Amino acid sequence: MAPTVPSTNPILDAVRDTFSEIFEHQYSDVVVYGDREGEIVLHEGPVRMRADGWIELPTDRLLSPEAVHHVDIRSERR
Repeated sequence: MAPTVPSTNPILDAVRDTFSEIFEHQYSDVVVYGDREGEIVLHEGPVRMRADGWIELPTDRLLSPEAVHHVDIRSERR
């Protein structure tokens, strides 16, 4: 998991934790596309979709929301 920047504001930390539980999801099998036609595959396999829109790969690399056109979800991690 990618490191987070520590905050000096406990209220902000609590809000961030609450929203990350609601908006972040892990999937065991997806295909991430970089174009509308589905010709450019950026990643296949497990990912964590972060609340800030970035997609975290198992290698701890991140895909920018601007680079991703769409994601096909094959199965959700439980």
